[in-house]
Amino acid sequence: MSDRPYTDDDLRAEAARQHAALTEDPDFMGVGEQMEDAPVDHTDDGETSLTWGELLVPQGAGASYEAFDEARRKIHALINGAADVSQWAVNLGADGLEPTEHVVQLGVDPGDGDRPRVRMHFAFHPDMPDADRDYFVMGLSKVVLRNL
Repeated sequence: MSDRPYTDDDLRAEAARQHAALTEDPDFMGVGEQMEDAPVDHTDDGETSLTWGELLVPQGAGASYEAFDEARRKIHALINGAADVSQWAVNLGADGLEPTEHVVQLGVDPGDGDRPRVRMHFAFHPDMPDADRDYFVMGLSKVVLRNL
């Protein structure tokens, strides 16, 4: 029996609740402020990159923010529509796992904009070598596809 009046699961649940609350209804103007000086991912070659402001706001008198505002609206909508993975994220961190870019998608529905029906994301212990991560994901993919 613990000498605390709460459990580790209680701590994780509260952390997940607060994590989710931080992402609810992001401030529209704040989204623009955060993106203006942030690099646009595809323009970053490791040495130089363009910020959203540099990419979308023409310089000089009469500059229009129309393209920037359109991108901000789309980013705001993506944030608002994001799945609540707070509990998953808190549990990963508590277990010492780190999410990776490994993804397996199954059951693409052509009638639904080619969106997958199932998407699996992976997190591994930091000391697991990249080759072992790749091997695991490929092996699991083969097992799943073979049994569909």
